[in-house]
This record gives sequence, C-alpha cells and structure tokens, in this order.
Amino acid sequence: MGIELRAPIDAIAAPLNSLRPGERDQWRTRYSRQLLAIDFFMVCFAVVLTHVIDSVRAADASIDWRPQPAATSTLISAGIALAWLTLLNWNGARSPRVIDTGSGEYRKLLSSALHLFGPLAIVALVLGLDDARTYLAITLPLGLTGLILGRLIWRLRTARRQTPHAHQRSVLIVGSTEAARTMAAAFSRSRPVRYRVAGVCTPDRLPAADSAVIEIDGRSIPIVGDDRSVVRAARRVGADTVAVMATNHLGPSDIRRMAWDLDLAGVELIVAPGVIDISKTRMTSQLLEGMPMLHIDGPQYDRAMSLHKAAFDTCFAILALILVAPLMLVIAAAVKLTSKGPIFYLSERIGVDGKPFRMIKFRSMYADADRQAPALITSNGGNPLFFKLKNDPRITPVGQFIRKYSLDELPQFLNVLRRDMSVVGPRPQVRREVRSYNGVTRRRLLVMPGITGLWQVSGRSDLAPEESVELDLFYVENWSMLLDMSIIGKTITTVARGDGAY
Repeated sequence: MGIELRAPIDAIAAPLNSLRPGERDQWRTRYSRQLLAIDFFMVCFAVVLTHVIDSVRAADASIDWRPQPAATSTLISAGIALAWLTLLNWNGARSPRVIDTGSGEYRKLLSSALHLFGPLAIVALVLGLDDARTYLAITLPLGLTGLILGRLIWRLRTARRQTPHAHQRSVLIVGSTEAARTMAAAFSRSRPVRYRVAGVCTPDRLPAADSAVIEIDGRSIPIVGDDRSVVRAARRVGADTVAVMATNHLGPSDIRRMAWDLDLAGVELIVAPGVIDISKTRMTSQLLEGMPMLHIDGPQYDRAMSLHKAAFDTCFAILALILVAPLMLVIAAAVKLTSKGPIFYLSERIGVDGKPFRMIKFRSMYADADRQAPALITSNGGNPLFFKLKNDPRITPVGQFIRKYSLDELPQFLNVLRRDMSVVGPRPQVRREVRSYNGVTRRRLLVMPGITGLWQVSGRSDLAPEESVELDLFYVENWSMLLDMSIIGKTITTVARGDGAY
C-alpha cells in the first residue's frame, strides 16, 4: 500500500514544499526583527514627542512653577520607553504564533499598553503628578496608534514583496477522515491564511492509490499515512506543524509521546479539541491535574433576544431613518417613475419562532415577479433555500442598482421599529424556504431576523446555501454585542463595494 501510494502522493505534495521549513523559520525571524525595529521607532517617537511637548509647556509656564530637572525628566521618558518595549516582548507581541493574526496581534499590543499605563494612571491620580498625566494623554494614544499602523503598513508591504505562501506554515493533519476534512477546511478558509495543508494522516482504512486524497475547496490533499506514522509523514511532506484530533488509536499518552518526537524533529504540535462553530467568548480553558480542559458555555440565542439588544436596535433604526430619509425619497421617486407598480414591496417573511410578518423594501422587480418564481426555481435546480439568480430577468434597471448597494433594504428599519426584525440577525426567508428546513436549519428561527447578518458580510449571494446556513447558525449560537457591532462595520464596506449582491 505504501509503494502504491507513493507516486500520486509525491506528485501532489511536491508543489507544496517549494519553501523548506528552515526557510520559513528564517522568514519569521526576519519579520520578527523588523517588527522590533518598528516597535522601537514608534514607542521612542511617542515618548520623545511627549518629552518635547512637556519641555515646551514647562518653558511657557509661570515663574512660580518649578519645572522638573531635565535629567530626571529624561530618565522618566527613557524608563517608560524601555518598560513598554519590554512588555511588548514579554507579552509575545512579536511571537511567530501571533504575528499576522490580526485581532490576536492587536490584543497583545493593547494588553502591553494597559499593563504599563494602568498603574501609571493610578499613580498620577493618587499623587497628582502632572507629568504622568501628560504621558497618559499623549504617549499612550500616539504610541498605541503608531504600533498598530506600523504593523498594518508592514504587513501590506511584506505581502506585496513575498512570494505566494512564503509566510505560511505547512501543516499535516491527523484524525479520522471526517475530522480531517473539517480541520482542512478550517485551515484553508481562515483569514489571514497562515497554514497550508500538506497532507493527512488518518486511522481509517486507506483508499486505493488512485484516490488517496481528500478534496477540500477544489484542492486535492494527499493521505500520506496513518496516525501511527505521523513523524515520518511530517518529514515526508516537509510539514513544520502537525494538527491532531484524538482518534481511537491516539490517547493522552500517545499524544504526549508524539509531542516529544515532533519536538526532536523541530515540528510544532496543535491539538484540536473536536468542537466546531464555537466563539472565543464561549470558551474558558483550565488545567486539571496536568490535563487541559476546555469549558464551553451554552448557545447564546437567549441573549440575542435581550432587552439591551432591543434598545440598541430601536436607537440605531431611528438614527438611520433620520440620516437616510433624503436618499429614500430619491429612491422612491426613481422606482415610481421608471416602472409600473407600487413604490414599496410588502412580502411575507417568517420571523422569530416561525411567526410570519410583512417585510417592507423598495420594489426592485417588475409587478408580476412573484408569479414567475416557482418556474424559475424549477428551471434552476429546484432548491428553494436562499434562491437567487445572478441575472434575474424579473429585476428592473433601477432595481439592479439599488440591489447592488442594498438600498432596497433601507425601509426595513421600519420593521425594526415594529420589532419584527433586528438590525443584525439571520436574513428572513419566505414560507417556501422555511418549509425546506431540517431540524438543524430551523435553529435560525430562534432569534429575530436582521437587516444584515454574518453571511451578508462573508460573500453575500456568492455563498453556497450550506455556507450561508452555517454562518447563520454560528451567529445564533455565539451572539454578542461585539459581534453585532463588527457585522455592522463590515456591512458598510461590503455594501459600498457592491460585491456578491444580486
């Protein structure tokens, strides 16, 4: 079996290994050193500017004010700069596991700043130190902004100069075939893409040589062995990281032994807990007698129906209607003057707990569009779930424009005020779509439908129906006010581009 698999596996794996692990490590070392130079410059710039401003303020002060000796002030500035740089290093802000991870990297920057300036703020308040307040008012915001911008600029610069996949880690996945598919899809779809799957080791019975691969998002990933030959397989495909999900053959002792062997080979180990669609806010880790435990809170759909979300929706809808009222008048006139029919389109939608309501939007189709829907669904595969056509013949010329930029959805803020909808939530669907739901998909109805949602900012109509459902279910189970605010922010940029809307 091993000889039979060798040729197709090597043919598939070879393109993945153009960059050796040592070269990838050298890239990360250089990148970390470059970040150190950026951090040093940004922190020193913020501290020096504060020191200069403080010196000017002292020179302009009244003669009764006794300025601090210049040497002491310089020592304080140098101490703050040194402490900040030390905290950045101590918090791992330049760790290979953190760099280029977006929010994780920025959280490290924020944590370092709070660890330094939090105690400084307390000292300034208790002792009434004006100089400390100056550092809080100038150094903290200026330095933190500089650190974040520096990383953003350097990331863009590096992305333009590096060859494709130069910054990625080559990962070998270990687990059952189903678990391997799930993990491979997660690695492939993550943004930014920091890992490239080089192969899979599975305890399941290996297939024939001509089909010894698994297909993920159009990529053929070779099966290179079983869960008892992980180290050998990692060397074979040039992997510098191994991701493991426990199997029937791999218990805690086996994984510990694997970690020892991988460490000797210079390969990192990631252990996946075996759960999916869980947000960070629902997870808490703890160590119990040397064994890591992951506590997972229950789904958050009850909180998605909370009073403070309702209050936010009402305030946001009122403000939005006030701001877009002139634009809505222009759209109403354009709809009325360019095609026969009413300005608004009232459509039955299914809301929370399966209750129907009338959703209002600007009419973007010709008057007889609903009568044509069954025939179009049948002629395009018969799947009613999230049914949309890219070149729908029922859409008017004005409708094409207002749909592209989601302007037809603006009247739905009235539905928000009526408590039929929320600002953020799963998109409301028509009765024929809800009738096709299975037990899992019906969980979309546990929360109030929204004007925008997670799948609208993740590809909109370009997504497959299954992907849209998965994103909606993730939102239902992991709701938080921070997630809502993030979706609203992304909606603005997504709508402005007009991508994936039809």
